[in-house]
Parts: sequence; C-alpha cells; structure tokens
Amino acid sequence: MSAYQNKLQDTLYHINNGNENLGFRMLVDAVLDTANMPNFDACIAIADWHDQNEQDIATYLKKCIDLITTLQGQAIHIDIDKTALVQAKNIVKQYGKNSFLLGPINIEIYAGQLIGLVGENGNGKTTLLRMLAKELSITEGKISYPFANKKLDDYTLRTRLTYIPQRTAKWYGKVKDNLKLTATNYGIAPHENEQWVLMMMIRFGLWKFRNHAWEELSSGYKMRFELARTFLRKPKLLLLDEPLANLDILSQQLILEDLKLMGKSLSNPLGIVLSSQQLYEVEKVSDEVVFLQNGKPSSFNNLKNNDEPNNLVVELEIDNTKEELIAALQNIEINEIKLLGSNYYIDVKNTTTKVFLQTLLMHNITVKYFRDISLSTRRFFNK
Repeated sequence: MSAYQNKLQDTLYHINNGNENLGFRMLVDAVLDTANMPNFDACIAIADWHDQNEQDIATYLKKCIDLITTLQGQAIHIDIDKTALVQAKNIVKQYGKNSFLLGPINIEIYAGQLIGLVGENGNGKTTLLRMLAKELSITEGKISYPFANKKLDDYTLRTRLTYIPQRTAKWYGKVKDNLKLTATNYGIAPHENEQWVLMMMIRFGLWKFRNHAWEELSSGYKMRFELARTFLRKPKLLLLDEPLANLDILSQQLILEDLKLMGKSLSNPLGIVLSSQQLYEVEKVSDEVVFLQNGKPSSFNNLKNNDEPNNLVVELEIDNTKEELIAALQNIEINEIKLLGSNYYIDVKNTTTKVFLQTLLMHNITVKYFRDISLSTRRFFNK
C-alpha cells in the first residue's frame, strides 16, 4: 500500500470513528495533494453543503467517504527529495561589541520537519527566525539553502522562505478577495485561482468568514488568514514568531495540529520553525525543540540522548509541607529538589513515575499537580 493509500485509510478511520473534524481536515489535505481541480470542486461542494446542512451528519459523512473512494483510485506525485532546506553552521548575531550575543547555533531543517523554538523573552528567538528567513544578516557563520541548488536567484529564494511575525500587517477588503490577490501574485493560473483560494479557506476554517473584512476577524482567525495566504505561496520553509499568542487553548492545539499535518504533505512537504511560550503544546507536535537561554541553544534531543535511563524529573504541587515531602521521599535517591513558585522541581534516580506517585500516596501527600518533565525542555528553564 502506498503512502497516499495509507493516508486515505487514516482519514477514513477518523471519519468512521466519531472524529469527523480531524478526518475532514485530513481529507482536504489528501485532495490538496492531488492538485486536481475536479477533486477540488468535489471537496468544495462538500464544505458548501455541510455549511448549509450542519445537522445532517450522516449525509455529510457519506459524501466524505464517497470522495475518499474516488481518491483511492488515483495516484499522486510524492516528493521524496531528502535534501536539507537549511543548513546553519556556527551562526552568530551580535548587535554591538558589548551587547546581546546570539549563538553560535548549528541547525539543519528538512521538509516535513516541525521545530519548536522556546525560551524566555529576550533570548533571541525572533532574531534567529529572521536570520533563517534572510531578513537579518548574520555576524559570523554561514547559512545555506541546499534545496535551492544554486538555481534560484535571491528574490525567488526569499519567496520560498516565509516569515510571519507575531504582529501581522493590516489588510483591507474581504478575506476571499485578499486571498485571490495573493494567489494571483504568486503565479496560480487564473482558471485555478478560485479553487485554490476556496480550498485554503476550507482548510484553515475560514469558510464562514470568506466575505468578512480582515478587521472583523478575531486574533485567531487573523492568524489563520495569514497561514492561508502563506500556503498559497507554496513555501519550502515557514518561520512563525509566536503564532499561538492571544489564542485560547483549543485554537492553539488546532493550529499546531494543522501545521504538523500540512508540513508533512506528501506532494508539497515543508519545514516549519515556530517560536512559542506554550512549551508543552509545542513539544507534543515538534520533531525537535530548541531552547534558547542567554543566546545559547540547548536541544530537546540532548535530553533524550544523554540522560541517564532511570532519571526522573517532575514538577509537583502539593498541599503538604516541604518537610513532609522530604520525609515521604526518604527512600528515594534525590539528585535535586527545589521550590519554584508553588511547584517543586524534583530530580531523582532509579525511580519510575509509578513508584514515585505510589510513594507520595502511601505517605498521604496530597497531589494537586503533577507532570513528568524528564524529556521536556521545561527542565532548561530551571537551570
């Protein structure tokens, strides 16, 4: 079974098992993979019908399954190019002799990869994104873009590197009209313009807002609008600065899930680097997480590759005193324990999560909050 057939099977599974929201978004991705206008028309027709018949779930699901059946008989072009998109070697940025220094940083980014960039404010996340996007010069080191293969001039290359800042520019006019203009500017043929735009509005949840003015959109939908504009450009590298800011938790999860899915497109995969303060949400979807502190990087993979196999690190909030906690853990080998705000940071050896929690409960420790951060960059924040 081909990768595309597997994708369709996964889509069908979600649609048949009560997760039609995710299933339909995956179906839209599968249709986009075909770049076939009759398939686009069929998908658009389903979205339009569902918008007017939201209560008729059974018919909606049947229409989705029928389209999946149609797609199963088709073949698509699968991009199998494994060339690195970006290679940054020992790059450094300094804003003056005695001012902030970022780097040296080494990073490689490949199509289909999502990299989370985390750290406290003022540690260089935005600077690094702008350097990778060729919007900011580097002081030392080298950044190359192997995917371009020396065939692209600098202007064309930069159109394939898309940087979306936290505060996006204001747009005028209606959502659909702006997206059609974007499609025209980036070479989508006039006879396909409408379909591409409608597909992107469907994919990013803008269908109901297609005739709204930009200023009528909430912060979350303005970000979705920017993503729709960006994917019409078919970038190879997408660099997002705090795309989750000002979004509720559900919107954060949906956008991250969508970026993960679309970044791994079979026909047009792209690399994505995003900065965020939403550490745990980003870690769930990222292939790699880079933590910046005082301009220096630490990698999530360093934790996975270098940590002791039986090392356990947890965040814990309890109703008991510190003395009661230490007494309860007297038979556990503690590397470090410290109180950070209302939470304890505890690093122990030769203990599993199960044993640790059982020990607390056995000694009547009332646990209000618990998280295993053994393999989380949250640990770097405590250094």
